Amino acid sequence: MLLLATGDLIAYSYAPGRPGFSSGAELLRALPPGAIAADVVVEDVMAEPSWDMSTSTMLDLARRARSAVLERGFDGVVITHGTDTLEETAYLVDLLAGRAAERGTIALTGATRSLDELSPDGPRNLASSITAAADGALRGAGAVVCVNDEIHAARWVTKVDATSVAAFSSGTFPVLGRVVGGRVEPLSAPPPRPPAFVGDPASDVALIKTYPGIGPASLTAVVDAGAQGVVLEGTGLGNVPVELFTTIAELTEWGIPVVVASRCRTHATPLDELRLGAGLAARVGAIGARGLAPSKARYALMVALGTGGIDAVRDWFGRL
Repeated sequence: MLLLATGDLIAYSYAPGRPGFSSGAELLRALPPGAIAADVVVEDVMAEPSWDMSTSTMLDLARRARSAVLERGFDGVVITHGTDTLEETAYLVDLLAGRAAERGTIALTGATRSLDELSPDGPRNLASSITAAADGALRGAGAVVCVNDEIHAARWVTKVDATSVAAFSSGTFPVLGRVVGGRVEPLSAPPPRPPAFVGDPASDVALIKTYPGIGPASLTAVVDAGAQGVVLEGTGLGNVPVELFTTIAELTEWGIPVVVASRCRTHATPLDELRLGAGLAARVGAIGARGLAPSKARYALMVALGTGGIDAVRDWFGRL
């Protein structure tokens, strides 16, 4: 088992006179005897705070995790991470896992409370994540998030509470399982695996939240600044203001994909298969996010752009 430790709150103590981060090895040593379900090799990874995590760091973690399973022979990987962008990193890791998802489990975890708070959640989350990554019951599930003894699919998980130890939820989707008594108790099937990735993900994809009265300049500005693709956060089933339709059509003609996601939980129905009204953006070239949250649709578009031009992106999302 490989532990990639990135610091953040799960490893931090505010104790007077000795504030600072614990290394991955120190986190393991602090666990009670018998709490670790596998032999663990630790690698500390220099990383920004989760709320300021760069895409390059996320990509590095994804590549390290995949390489650990495919090239270095580890049975599983645990990544400790801050909770602010945990779901984004988890999904990017999942998208880039490839064949590693068939050979091992990659579990990400974090903490809402620091090490020196009363009843810190980090130690238990770490122990449970090691159990989850070591248990063959999750083989094939890809990247998961393990917190509060619950195991969430990277595609579905969302942070819903900034202060509770029950900070994450899969919403209308079921949790994959729970860690009970030092083993994984499976509860539901994981989502379908994402399409294979080809090439390197695009480095610049913009995410724009739409609102009543938004103008086309919001889209053209990010493209003029170098964005290779745009994700729009719409409402309902994926509705965006009509004022954007002409610009969506123009960007599509220029080979710049525009993906429409929703701020709501939606199913993976293709945008062009929605009833008249909800699927209007598809008629001018927009691509549906297939139920992904807007932030995750951004990383999906980055990966899809590695497969080729706008037609390849459309096909990739069609198989998501």
